[in-house]
Formats: sequence, structure tokens, C-alpha cells
Amino acid sequence: MSIAITLTTDFGLQDAYVASMKGVILGINPDAKLVDICHTIKPQNIAEAAFILSTVYQCFTKKTIHLVVVDPEVGTERRAIILKTPRGLFVAPDNGVLSYIIQESLARPVTEGGAVSIREGLKPGADIEAVHINKPEFWRSPVSPTFHGRDVFAPVAALLSLGFPPIQFGEPVSSVEMLPQPRPVARPDGSLLGHILHIDSFGNLITNIKGEDILQQKQPAAVEIGQRLISGLCHTYAEGSGLVALIGSSGYLEVSLKGGNASSLLDAKVGDEVRLMQQKKGDL
Repeated sequence: MSIAITLTTDFGLQDAYVASMKGVILGINPDAKLVDICHTIKPQNIAEAAFILSTVYQCFTKKTIHLVVVDPEVGTERRAIILKTPRGLFVAPDNGVLSYIIQESLARPVTEGGAVSIREGLKPGADIEAVHINKPEFWRSPVSPTFHGRDVFAPVAALLSLGFPPIQFGEPVSSVEMLPQPRPVARPDGSLLGHILHIDSFGNLITNIKGEDILQQKQPAAVEIGQRLISGLCHTYAEGSGLVALIGSSGYLEVSLKGGNASSLLDAKVGDEVRLMQQKKGDL
């Protein structure tokens, strides 16, 4: 069966770890279509992997299997899971790396990390299930305690691509681990206080302020980051000069430097504050 399996890891491109996983998958299903999403996630950076996956999974068909291995606690008692959603199947450690996908089905944002129910507090019509992968007969043998990506996750993803139902690999679970998903905070002065979620390879600063947040502003927007104030929003990276703010392809507010690297210029890092303000006409 020709089913797409995407791969997202922090394994890098120098070693053979990714190739080992692909070899296992193709050994079980030679017709699988393997698609690399990203293998340069910063080591053990679960939050970065969760965000990058969130920006791309909806580009694939609902039959796609998304394999994610960013697994600092590999070999411990942390669970391995299959998450079934209307947008595809996800095979990953239960450590929060699927937080954005799970949040899509929840009625309220998860503001604190930890175990979150996937049977209560769902949006109307939401359909989401999780299975604990705990049946070793479907794994490679012996299983390396340091490489579950190859020995546990890869064979499970391959078998799923052959039509095996998720429940065949283990037991259903009612809760999964999530990272906090804080929304921007409204301030008394009418501004929104957000934070940098991700810094891409161009040095663009991607915030947790969404496009719809900006549309709610009654005045033209201004963006404050560090000691810099950016007046108005651009539509493309090529507009304006110097630092610019715009809604990027992922739907979030970004800060970019035309012809340069905004992260380096501002010495910015993930978690730094960004403020969206209502800019008065007299300040334009």
C-alpha cells in the first residue's frame, strides 16, 4: 500500500539514525512513501518539534502517518502512543510533542503542562483517540533502550501503513501529556502580550499571536519587541525596510529583518516577550 509516512526527529543529518528508521519501515512496507519533515530539531527540544509539526501536518492527506521521534526519556517508563485524529495518525513518545495537534480538538487552551484528558473538554464533533503502544510482538527484537525510533516507532508506523488498526498495538488511554499552550494576554492598555514561539532558519521570530488576534485590533497595529517599535504590518518579507512585522504562512505574527536576520539583530530567543498594540492615527 502506498501510504505516506512523515518523519520528524532531532537526529540531525550527519549520522545514520534516520536511515536506520527508513530501512526498518521499507523492510516492512516497501511501497511506503517516506517524507522528511525535519531532522534538525535542536536536540531534545520537544517544544520546537511540536511547533514545526503543527505548521505542516494539515498539508498532508488524512491517511498520512506522522512519525515523530524527539525523545529525551527514551528507555524510561514514558509511554509510546498512537494518536488518531481526523487529520491523520501520529506515532510518537507521550511527552507533549503532539500538543498542537491535540489542542485542535480541545475546547479550551491548555495553559499548564501535564496529563490532559482527551475524552472530556473536547470541541463539538471532535474525534480523537490514543493508544498506548505496549505489545512488543510488533517491535524489532532486541529493542535497544536508546533507539526506540528504530525498534518501536518505525515498525509500528510501517504496520499502520499496511492497514493495521491502532488498537492492535496496545491499550486505549484517556489522557496524554501536553506542553502548555498559552494564549497572548490582554493588558489593561488594550495591548496583547505574547511571546516568541519559534525562530526559523532565516532568523524570523514567530510569535504566539495569531492573525485573528490582530484583526480584533480597532486601530492599525504596532509591534513592540525589546526596545524596538515596528509601525504597521507588511504583507511580504520584501516590503518596507529594516525590521518588519507580518502574518507568516503558519498564521502567526512574525518579526523579520529585510535582507537580514532579526534574531541576530535583536539578540532574541524563544520565550522573549512581544507586544501587539493599537497604534493611534497620530502616531503613524
